[in-house]
Amino acid sequence: MKDYYYFLGIPQNASPEDIKKAYRKLSLKYHPDKNENDDFFADRFREIREAYETLMDPERKRMYDQNLSSQQRNVKSILPPKIKNFSASKIRALKGEEITVYWNTYDADLVKIVPFGLEKPNGERTIRIKEFDSQGNFQILLHATNTVLHKTVVQGITISERSETDLQPEESNLQKPKESLGKSQKKETKLSGMVSVIIFLVLLVLIAWLIFN
Repeated sequence: MKDYYYFLGIPQNASPEDIKKAYRKLSLKYHPDKNENDDFFADRFREIREAYETLMDPERKRMYDQNLSSQQRNVKSILPPKIKNFSASKIRALKGEEITVYWNTYDADLVKIVPFGLEKPNGERTIRIKEFDSQGNFQILLHATNTVLHKTVVQGITISERSETDLQPEESNLQKPKESLGKSQKKETKLSGMVSVIIFLVLLVLIAWLIFN
């Protein structure tokens, strides 16, 4: 069950005015029109609007609160949260390049990944890095929380920016075997030519010997 309060970043006793303020702020941030119609932002925008529409309707909010409380009592673990795995497909990338992030948590009922937002306890997501910070890094943080124990564990991944010039050594290395192969082929051609000349000379000697004897 989705936690609409967490989606909007508000407590469960938030007033209607607090709900409106949170919705306005987040809807501007995640609106698809302002994010090049990126699927990630479109999904977040739909979740935020769904949370707002539910919590602003008194009857829907009452039923939602009852179901949420029941789920929290029955499902939540009493063990400390753990992060089993948090990794990325690349740790160095070009601006605009896509990377995939993977995570796996235990005993966490609230999982948040910055800059994604709320996520499932286990999953993966592919993003395109649009900007790096002043030091050429892009930081991704995983927060795994057990709300019963009020404990959170955090783990981070740093993606370093790779420049276009970093590709040149790799390309030159790929060319070296071709150059070496070309030199080997030239040597083989020269040897074949020499063998042909020697065979021709031997044949001439044999023919001359046969004629004069």
